[in-house]
Amino acid sequence: PMGSERTEIRKRQMATTPETPAAAQAQLSTGNRGSNACCFCWCCCCSCSCLTVRNQEEERARRTSHELQAEGIPNCEESPAPTLEEVNAWAQSFDKLMLTPAGRNAFREFLRTEFSEENMLFWMACEELKQESNKNAIEEKARLIYEDYISILSPKEVSLDSRVREVINRNMLEPSQHTFDDAQLQIYTLMHRDSYPRFMNSAIYKDLLQSLSEKPIEA
Repeated sequence: PMGSERTEIRKRQMATTPETPAAAQAQLSTGNRGSNACCFCWCCCCSCSCLTVRNQEEERARRTSHELQAEGIPNCEESPAPTLEEVNAWAQSFDKLMLTPAGRNAFREFLRTEFSEENMLFWMACEELKQESNKNAIEEKARLIYEDYISILSPKEVSLDSRVREVINRNMLEPSQHTFDDAQLQIYTLMHRDSYPRFMNSAIYKDLLQSLSEKPIEA
């Protein structure tokens, strides 16, 4: 009876865990590539979307602020390199920072690292609108500003309160150079209070200040 019992157990094991050559090959292949496996993809193939996303995230993490700058800032203002005196003046007030193209460019580079560059882009677009005198051009630029920075469907939408949005919607019935004045002031204040203090303590500002401070010594 004991021998027949062992035989029965062995038959059950063989029936529930068959191992074909194909299965053995698959197991060997999985073992060789286990280090690249993601938790959702049993095949461990090189085209696994999980691995692609992970590689993209690692690559993004390796990018430094210097590399971001090297890519070029869209619609970057042309300006000469700032002097040490100018860079020191940026620390005195936000107004002095925003007065110079070099200051705005440096601040924009910082805003990009915080994913809030749209605030500066909106402010600059409003400044450009104020310089326009042609009625048709004003209407076209106002429409583009609204679509790019005011519309809730835009990925570059800026943060505005409901009161300012109501003012804009009324102004858009007959756009002018001052359609977005209230919104521009609100975004300017937001950058001043929220982003400017962090910019002054950022590596972008400190590295620029240090590089300009060391120039006379190197000369």
